[in-house]
Amino acid sequence: MMQDPLFDKRIVILGLARQGTALARFAAAVGARVVVSDMRPPEKLTGPLQELADLPIEYVLGQHPFSLLDGADGLAISGGVSLEMPLVQEAIKRGVPLTNDSQEFMRRCKAESIGITGSAGKTTTTALTGVMSQMAGRRTWVGGNIGRPLIADLDKMGPDDVVVQELSSFQLEIWQQSPHIAAVLNITPNHLDRHKTMAAYVQAKANILRYQSDEDIAILSADDPGARALSSLVRGQLRLFSTRYPVKEGAFVHEGQIWLRNGKDQPVCHLDEIKLPGAHNVANVLAATLLADSAGIPLDAIRKAIMSFGGVEHRLELVDTVNGVQYINDSIATAPERVLAALNAYQEPLILLAGGRDKDMIWDEWTKQVTTRCKAVILFGDLAEMLERRLMSSGQSPVSTLSITRVHTLAEAVNAAASLAVSGDIVLLSPGGTSYDAFADFEERGQVFRELVKGMRSQQ
Repeated sequence: MMQDPLFDKRIVILGLARQGTALARFAAAVGARVVVSDMRPPEKLTGPLQELADLPIEYVLGQHPFSLLDGADGLAISGGVSLEMPLVQEAIKRGVPLTNDSQEFMRRCKAESIGITGSAGKTTTTALTGVMSQMAGRRTWVGGNIGRPLIADLDKMGPDDVVVQELSSFQLEIWQQSPHIAAVLNITPNHLDRHKTMAAYVQAKANILRYQSDEDIAILSADDPGARALSSLVRGQLRLFSTRYPVKEGAFVHEGQIWLRNGKDQPVCHLDEIKLPGAHNVANVLAATLLADSAGIPLDAIRKAIMSFGGVEHRLELVDTVNGVQYINDSIATAPERVLAALNAYQEPLILLAGGRDKDMIWDEWTKQVTTRCKAVILFGDLAEMLERRLMSSGQSPVSTLSITRVHTLAEAVNAAASLAVSGDIVLLSPGGTSYDAFADFEERGQVFRELVKGMRSQQ
């Protein structure tokens, strides 16, 4: 049996979702005594229980008793578990260390490690950086907050591989480990329903840099005050990216081109060669360029990836064009700032589908931009009533010409949008709220949107 820091330890894992299941398998494989607790009853966990049936795992289902912590050497929590949960607070009180699958992976990862966080743009930047590495012929693993938990493939990874991780504040808030190459794209208010204060949210994000050494590399946006403020934490090399002006060391835009400055100035590509839509994606391309360059990816591979990469699922994804109307899936937009980036990505008349569940976000700028930029807005889900009140009382003069419709479901929103749209319009699903009022996650919401649009095509 392989030796590992988890060997002969008693590890309690909360939750049998994909992260908990992957960590349970890994921990059991390296000899840990694994206890899994989930609030759901066994009949709701058939899949995960069958997947782990060959392993000596103890289960406590339907409850999270404090007795789970008796003799525990660690408590592993998924991103969806709040630190305010009574069992987690009891663990902190008893001095039981907190961990999660992503931190346990990082503690053991021998490959080149790249970590990416930010309030917006993480998924696109992570995916693009992964493509850049693949274009260079490097064996590349992309995961973290997206895709398959990386710890599930740890035994397959070698020192010459590249790991690219998207990391959320939920994952980072308990981290005591930082990747060799770490990027903070931006920091704007987000997840305040979970973190309660902006200071706590920033503190969680900062953990991606906090434990770096003098040999590590930190990449920050020079344009975003929240990200740039973290430069005081940088112990190793600091590299910046900017869409506005040249930087001393990093990547920037100048005279319609992206430039890489790494001892010398090298042109990367013209802005019109970027396949990703929207000005906000220029910043994502700059960040990915710096991340890949920091990992030793050749410029030619970086350039080829930029010119071929069209984006990720559920992020400004063109689903179809029906009767001359483009239907865009931006279900990943779970904060008002992400919606603003989507609004700025298009010049065509917009019919916005907005709603979902709130995260105690600030909607002032969203209200201003929607009333000035959109032809119509269709509001659905838990947020619909509140957003309608904001729009109606905004005081913005264009609100009198803005068509506002409130419905209950996403299906009703798509139908309402289709009845308003004419050729040349864009119907944009960019909710601004989370999906948890009606869907398991933003991916399910985006997939339902795709199916609804495809249903319109089949009825033509």
